[in-house]
Formats: sequence, C-alpha cells, structure tokens
Amino acid sequence: MSANTAERWGVFEVTVTGPEEGNPFTEREFSGVFRGKNEEKHVMGFYDGGGVYRVRFMPSFEGEYTYETTGNFPGAQTSGSFTVTPPREGNHGPMRVVNQFHFAYEDTTPYYSVGTTCYAWAHQPEEIHQETLKELDKGYFNKMRFCVFPKHYIHNFRDPETFPYEGTPMDNSGLCEENFTYEMDISGNHWDFTRFNPEHFRRIERCILELQERGIEADIIVMHPYDRWGFKSMTPEQDDLYWKYVIARFACYRNVWWSLANEYDLLFAKKLEDWERYAQILCEKDPYNHLRGIHQCLKFYDHSRPWITHCSLQRQDLYRHVEYTDEYRVRWGKPIVWDEISYEGNIDMGWGNISGQELTRRFWEASLRGGYAGHGETFVDNENDILWWSHGGPLHGESPARIKFLHKILCETPGCGLRRGQGSFDETVGVPDGIDLLPGGASYEIHYYGFGRPSFRDFMKPEGKWKVEIIDTWGITITDAGVHSGKFRVSLPGREYMAVRLRRLP
Repeated sequence: MSANTAERWGVFEVTVTGPEEGNPFTEREFSGVFRGKNEEKHVMGFYDGGGVYRVRFMPSFEGEYTYETTGNFPGAQTSGSFTVTPPREGNHGPMRVVNQFHFAYEDTTPYYSVGTTCYAWAHQPEEIHQETLKELDKGYFNKMRFCVFPKHYIHNFRDPETFPYEGTPMDNSGLCEENFTYEMDISGNHWDFTRFNPEHFRRIERCILELQERGIEADIIVMHPYDRWGFKSMTPEQDDLYWKYVIARFACYRNVWWSLANEYDLLFAKKLEDWERYAQILCEKDPYNHLRGIHQCLKFYDHSRPWITHCSLQRQDLYRHVEYTDEYRVRWGKPIVWDEISYEGNIDMGWGNISGQELTRRFWEASLRGGYAGHGETFVDNENDILWWSHGGPLHGESPARIKFLHKILCETPGCGLRRGQGSFDETVGVPDGIDLLPGGASYEIHYYGFGRPSFRDFMKPEGKWKVEIIDTWGITITDAGVHSGKFRVSLPGREYMAVRLRRLP
C-alpha cells in the first residue's frame, strides 16, 4: 500500500505484508527502486514486525515518479506511480556542506548550527518527553544529538522504556554511581541480536519527526560506550546488521545527520577497521548522502578521511578549546562543529559545571572564528535527577536564550558563514566567509570582546559610511550607535560579553 503523493524532501512509503515465521530480519529481503525524471534511487527496505515490510523514499525533485519493489517472499513484488509536490513551508531539504566550512539546506537556505545534546531523551517516559518538546518549542536550538541505544552513566541508571532487541536485560538492582564502570558485567543479559524490537526504533522515528516539525536537525548517535546491556560489544556481523537496519529506517528523513559514535575512542572493543567498515556501509547504503561525523573523548579521529563531512569535536584542554577553531579549519578543511565544550550546570564533573556566561562566550568565540558550538545542561538541583544533557525535561540554565539571540545575529550574516577577520589581540573579529568583499576589506564585521570590559573602542574606516551597533550578548540587546566614517570612537558600557557590529552602507 502507498499514498499517491509526497512532498519534495518528504517521505513516500510502500508497505507490503509478508511472512512472520522464521526470522524476517535475517531471512527476508525487501527493497525498492524509485525513478523520476532527474533521479533513480535503490533503497533498502526493512521488517517492521507483525508481518509488515516497508521501504521509504525521500524524493529530491518535483514531478512524476514510478517505483518497483522486490524481495524473496510472495507479495514483495509491487509497482506503481506517485506525484511529488512542492515542499511545504519550512521544508528546505537535507543539509549540505557549502563554502567548505559551512552548511546550507539543499534549497540553498543558509544554516547556522546552534545545537544541544540530550543523549537519552528518546528513551524517557512520556511526561519527560513532553516537557522536552515544550522547551524545544521555544526555539533555542536547531540541532539535537541523541542516541539510538539506551545509556548507562552517572545520573542515568534507569532502564529505558524500550530496548532495541528482543530479549531481557540483566537485573540492574544495586547498580549506582558508586559502582559504575565503563566495562560492566553483561553476563545477565539475554538478547537475540538478530531480532530487532521495532517499537524501539519507532520511538527514534517519532523523535526525528518531532524535531523535523520544529526545524531541528536530528544528529543521531548510532553507537556509544555507556552501556551495561552488551550493545557496545556485539560481533562485527551483529554490528553490520544493526547499521543496515538503522539506515533503512532513518535515512529517508531529511533532517538526519549521522554520528557514528559518541566518544568512539572509549569503545575499546572496536578497532579502526571497524569504524571504517561502518562508514563504508553508511556511504554505500544511505542513498541521500546525509552528513557524517564521529565524536571523540580524548583522541581525535582522522577527520581528513573522505567519508567525514564535518568535524564533530569535544574539547581536549581545560582552558583552550573553541579557540582552536581557526587551526582545525586549516588542518581538516571541513566545517568545525564543537558538539561538546562543557555544559552549563553544577555537577561535580569538570565537563558539566560551567556558567551560562562561559558557555555563551564559547558559542560566540566558535561562531566568529568560523565554527559552530553545541549546548548542554547538567543541573542537579531538581528532586528527580532529570538532567537535560541526558534525559531532556525542563531547562534551568541561562544560556539557551542567549544562544537563540546569537543565532538571530548569525542569520543576518551576508552570504553564508563567518570566518575570523583581522583585529586587535584582545578581540575576536568575525567577517563573512567565501564572498567577495568590497575594496578596502570586509563590509560586515563583528568585534567581540568576551571577558574584556573596554569602555570605548576606536575604529579607522577610510572608505564609506558605516552603521554601528553595540551588541550586549548577555543582556540580549542591540543598540544603534549611529553612522560613522573615517576615524571614530564607539563608547561601550565597560561590561563583559559586549560586541560591536559594523555594516558598510551602500
């Protein structure tokens, strides 16, 4: 069965019924070929339980399409046609890398990533899930990182609502922060790693679509080390089956990014050849070429690898991190996305107790240097131990509203993306990246002073008239400071986190 229309960059799905006996996940094959005037895609199908087989397709063009499905069971062979309509408002297509260091949707709309992390939000009870959506509705973020597998780590020891495989988990009574280790005894787990639990993956799909409805990219973390159930130490054959199932189910959604792992270097059972094999599967089986990255704890992956589209980074130094954005842009020649630069919060871990002011400062530093930063929140002053960084739920910090304000500023950038410009030693200057500049230098500049507190700043602009604005990045205000030319002085309030924006007038 199928509908006869789909919007451009939406989802067209064909379903058939087939056998339930045996193991449909390994014994049955189902796939589709979708043809339009401008494209032809071969797409993996999947078994969704209850005798239902599905194949999903994301069309990239408007117009008439045909499809054919095939498989190794009766009823798998179907064919038909459908019409692809124009995209609805807010549908800009999948994300692409543009100007080497930046992003835009497929319809060329620029995208400035202001992400957040909620590792296990897909696995929480409905009440927490709804609270998370209420926070996302406030428009603070346009990317969210989260995991397919459940997570076992501090502040997160409850079992998830569902598991990805048929079977039963070990008895987790007695597990707590005091006896947490990376290498848990998994002898009590009983899983059939050849039989997926479709309900678990439907939960992930629900999250992807809920983010899509809000204009948020779904940065899906496919593997991670924080596990007591045995998912991090499956065999290569089990891993590969999992990767193909994940791709078959999720690749059709336009807002998907692939993160091969969170902290890949802590998955001690996996070798470099394993990660390269996963990447090969992803490149071969994802027909839409979604963005691909891999995140580290201590040791950077080689981000020059051709399958990596952008650098997903965690800081490696207590004091300097986003300040390396310039260097890493040169080293890897790809977009720099700081997915983990410490979280606003008050836990006893150094990665989770910086202030909202400091997290906001890091966002501005990364952005003006031509990179992108990610948010997280780890406050424990709530009675239910619900931390946004893992569970979602309500936000308590001060940085989200300031991150939203920064995103507004970024969206006003001429062209697509910023890079670091020339400035004094005590400021970070951002200028448009990858566009022709007017004679005499940049025609758009943001001068950011971070923790400095100048009471004024002198500028020399020998050509043209310049509109000057004072941006209070913490106070969330923009003050018109008039139009100037030549040498002029801009008075500042002597507070931290101020910036001056200069725009040359026509």
